[in-house]
Amino acid sequence: MKAFHDIIASFGLSPQIQYRLAASIVALLLLLVLRKLVLKLIWKGVEGYRIRYQWRKGTSYTAFFLAVLLLGRIWFEEFAAIATFPGLITARLAIALKDLLVNLAGWIFIVWRRPFEVVDRIQVGEHAGDVDDLRIFQFTVMEIGKWVHVDQNTGRIIHLPNGTVFTMPVRNYSRGCFDYIWNEIPILVTFKRNWERAKEHLDGSQRAARSA
Repeated sequence: MKAFHDIIASFGLSPQIQYRLAASIVALLLLLVLRKLVLKLIWKGVEGYRIRYQWRKGTSYTAFFLAVLLLGRIWFEEFAAIATFPGLITARLAIALKDLLVNLAGWIFIVWRRPFEVVDRIQVGEHAGDVDDLRIFQFTVMEIGKWVHVDQNTGRIIHLPNGTVFTMPVRNYSRGCFDYIWNEIPILVTFKRNWERAKEHLDGSQRAARSA
């Protein structure tokens, strides 16, 4: 630690600034080590990719917010007093950050209510695909359909704001009481054909598909 102070002092910084720099580095290192330890403990008892992903994201957000609080407390003496007066956030600032606040509220809604999760297949408005990532302000979807006439990946990734969950219907293909999605295949049988025999063939094909 003395060597660190000597290096900082060589830049001509005041003792107060040196203390704040040292405290900031120590706080960030402690948060990083603590997050690594928590993930290591979780990894021992959890094998599912989805649960691991949620823990990794959750600990990242928690560490970020804690870092902001700790650094604010270290560098700004008035930080504790400012934090007790949320009324200082003016209406003009709220209007300027309206989109960011809506997306943040959308992220909280997605995490809390779970209309979809990572790897779920969803459709938001006209966009459909598999959820690839979920962040504070947006989520990404691996697109399906469009010019591909089957439900296959097109190779494109769509970035959607989290606030769209409040303005557009969200259809989840991976949730529900039924494990399948209904799809109709129209088959034309003319009056000149034997419709009863056609029905028998279709019933046989359906039973073969189910047994497979």
